[in-house]
Amino acid sequence: MTSHTPVSTDAPAQDLHRLVACEYCDALYARTALEPGERATCLRCGGPLYRESSQAYRRLLPLVFTALILFLISNTYPIVEMDLKGVRTQTTLWGAVQALYADHMALVAILVFATTILFPLSEMLMMCYLLVPMARRRMPPGFDRIVRGIRQTRPWGMIEVFMIGVLVTLVKLSTMAQVLPGVALWSFGALVVVLAAMLSFDPRDLWHYLEAPGADETPSRTPPPRTPEAAP
Repeated sequence: MTSHTPVSTDAPAQDLHRLVACEYCDALYARTALEPGERATCLRCGGPLYRESSQAYRRLLPLVFTALILFLISNTYPIVEMDLKGVRTQTTLWGAVQALYADHMALVAILVFATTILFPLSEMLMMCYLLVPMARRRMPPGFDRIVRGIRQTRPWGMIEVFMIGVLVTLVKLSTMAQVLPGVALWSFGALVVVLAAMLSFDPRDLWHYLEAPGADETPSRTPPPRTPEAAP
């Protein structure tokens, strides 16, 4: 953890980008450089503020590309194949959405489509839109709107919930028919792990990834843990 310099509400406009507010109690702090692996927490409530992630964000673009490949496989190949008395049936995720809609469950079909296809794919595409130019140290157009879009769509991506539902369903169906996991099921499992790694990154910190470190942001040599001071 790191110490913070108290700041005033009369700080110059050019220094406002260095301010960070606690999401839980609204305490205001001045952002300072951290040592690798360090994390800053709020002095008032103990909530997380930010962490040192300059090295970690360099691995974010490969994670996003991997997630897109797994997502494509998961939606192209069958999730599961069932053999019931010699009759084999198989379905994909999109086929499941179509089947729900055909069975007059349009609302459920829309929810499944939005939470397992639309929102996860939107987040991955928005991350690619940001990270590809940033790999060349360029600010992509509409950066602030895209970051807000990622934060708004992120809570609605529920592939892990869908995965749990599929596994529970397979266990129950295994007593009535022979269930053969498809390629997409294994791909979904890998996608859940990759998405969990992606979601550990806060897209707001991409602002600071593009910034060159200033003279007043030299990393402290004091070993962790350290405690931040609240700003007035």
